[in-house]
Amino acid sequence: MKYLLVLNVNPDVLAALTEEEQQAIGGGHQKFIDTIKASGEFHSTVALQQPADSAVVKVRDGLPAVTDGPFVESKEFLGGYYLVDVASRERACELAAMIPDASIEGLGVEVRGVEFADGL
Repeated sequence: MKYLLVLNVNPDVLAALTEEEQQAIGGGHQKFIDTIKASGEFHSTVALQQPADSAVVKVRDGLPAVTDGPFVESKEFLGGYYLVDVASRERACELAAMIPDASIEGLGVEVRGVEFADGL
């Protein structure tokens, strides 16, 4: 079954980390990618740009209106995800625990089963 491991980012939490801690996060993500590729559980991953670089599109009365993002004001935002194909929810949670963000106070990794996917 496919699970989305959602990385919710809080820029204030990341800014409070030392340069060494921030670099360890990047290295930890690469180690995680290597691990799930080697196990055959890797499907794909995406890292997103900052919300300030996004656009929000709303159609009202048939007319699109585009404004600068983000869609909602929040201290956390979707930073990216890993899509994994694993045997169980428990395994998806085990993998999520390997992601560096899961061990940083104020961050976490959401594990959500994929209900429907087209083209995967």
